[in-house]
Amino acid sequence: MTSLRAAALTDIGRVRQRNEDRYLLDLEINLFGVADGVGGLPGGADAAQRSVDEVAAALRDQSPNIDLTAVVHRANESVHVLGLKLSPSMGIGSTLTFGQIVNDVMRIAHVGDSRCYGFRAGKIQQLSEDHSVENEAKMRRAKGETVYYHEANRNALTRCIGQPTPPMVDLIDRPLEAHDRYLFCTDGVTRLVRDSELCDMIDRDASPDDVLHEIISLAVRRGGPDNATGVLVYIDEVL
Repeated sequence: MTSLRAAALTDIGRVRQRNEDRYLLDLEINLFGVADGVGGLPGGADAAQRSVDEVAAALRDQSPNIDLTAVVHRANESVHVLGLKLSPSMGIGSTLTFGQIVNDVMRIAHVGDSRCYGFRAGKIQQLSEDHSVENEAKMRRAKGETVYYHEANRNALTRCIGQPTPPMVDLIDRPLEAHDRYLFCTDGVTRLVRDSELCDMIDRDASPDDVLHEIISLAVRRGGPDNATGVLVYIDEVL
C-alpha cells in the first residue's frame, strides 16, 4: 500500500483565449496525468477532455492489469471519431501523458510532448520523450540517419491522440520508492521553466499544492504564452 499526496493546477496563461489543457487526478484509483489540445487545430479542448474522460473511464472499470496501450488506442479512436464531427477537414488532437500506481509501480503511458518527470534522491529525470519533429530527428541522427527539418516545424507533434491510425504509445514502469515525486505537465510549463528549476522547487520542504502553485505561477510570470497545467504527486511511504 502506498501513502501519497497529490495536487493539480491549471492556468489559462496570459495570451490564450481558452484553456485547452485538462488533467487527471483520481486518488481512488491513483490516476494522474495531463492532456493538451493541439494548437492550430479546432476543438483542442474537446480533444483533451475526451482523452482524459476515456482514460479515467477505462481505468475505473477495468482490472489493474489492463493494457495501457489498448486504453490509449481506445481514447485515440474516440477522439478521432469526435473530430470527424467537429472538424471533418482537419480533425482534432491532443497530447496525453498519464500514470497509474498499481502494486507500488507507477505505470506511465505517453503520446505527444506533455511530460512526466520523476524526482528521486535530489535529482530530477524526464521519464517521457517528446514526440516532436526536433526531438525525433535528434534520436534518428543518434542512430546514424541523415534527417532534415524546417526550423518552423521543430515543435510540431509527430504523434497525438485523435490521429487516423493508432499512435505508438511509450510505456514506462517505474517501481516506487519512498519520497519519490512525480510531475506530469504540459508544454506551457516546460517551455518556460528549466528542468533545474523544477528540481529545486520540487526538492523543497513544502506541500505539493504550494510547490505546484509556484511552478505554474513562474510559467505565467514569464509570459504565459500557453495554458500551463501540472499534476504533482508525492510518495510518502511504500508499505
